[in-house]
Amino acid sequence: MELTIRGLRTRLGGRWVVDGIDATPPAGRLTGLLGPNGAGKTTLLRLVAGLLDPEEGAVLVSAGPDAPAPTVTVHGLPRTARARRIALLEQESSSSVPLSVSEVVALGRIPYRTRWGTDPDGNHAAAVLRSLGSAGAAHLADRTWSTLSGGERQRVLIARALAQEPELLLLDEPTNHLDISAQLHLLTFVRDLGITTVAALHDLNLAAAFCEHVLVLREGRLAAAGHPRDVLTAQLLREVYGVEADVLVHPRTGRPVIAFQEHDEPGGHAPRTGST
Repeated sequence: MELTIRGLRTRLGGRWVVDGIDATPPAGRLTGLLGPNGAGKTTLLRLVAGLLDPEEGAVLVSAGPDAPAPTVTVHGLPRTARARRIALLEQESSSSVPLSVSEVVALGRIPYRTRWGTDPDGNHAAAVLRSLGSAGAAHLADRTWSTLSGGERQRVLIARALAQEPELLLLDEPTNHLDISAQLHLLTFVRDLGITTVAALHDLNLAAAFCEHVLVLREGRLAAAGHPRDVLTAQLLREVYGVEADVLVHPRTGRPVIAFQEHDEPGGHAPRTGST
């Protein structure tokens, strides 16, 4: 799916949290959404997903083959059509709801059910199994959600998103609370899906290693965009994150590797708290 973010602006609590963002993440690739806490990452993802309405600007996606125009606005799509094309995996909140893994993944099929909850094409069960298999979670199908580890839950949530059969996948900090092995497995899997994906990430080295494109936000504005090797420079890290770092080159992949330096002086940049 082609995705274009055009002049997007919105306020929360009287403050511009997304302020004039223009971006075109590459189709079929993994784009990292970076920036300090409070930079606007979560809000931007929710705007792109159509869950929040922008005050200005538009989110455009490629239209279907028989559409009269090449693009349509996300906010102009009917809710069901939008849910079939765009999946958002938000930051996980703990839940003790007694659902099986298969039942959790089946929630991703809601956009394909009739208003009476029936499965008109008979694809429901097969889609759930296919999504679990794609996410490497088929062996968890009969487990109860509350018994899963953090890494297992993330795979199941990815499977639920895949059950929507989306053309655009939006992930809000998908590596949170995962150990390094689970983080690497998850990002490798997401990168190799071949779906247009935008993922908010805090670990800059993971973004440098896995993303083909990054968008760096600062106070709601786009500070930089492009390939990690062109964007993640010592100067940008100083200006956006208020940290000193040496940006090295990985000897095998040629991608950036960031070696952070300790703060020598007080009064450096202190990112704002909160999820925006």
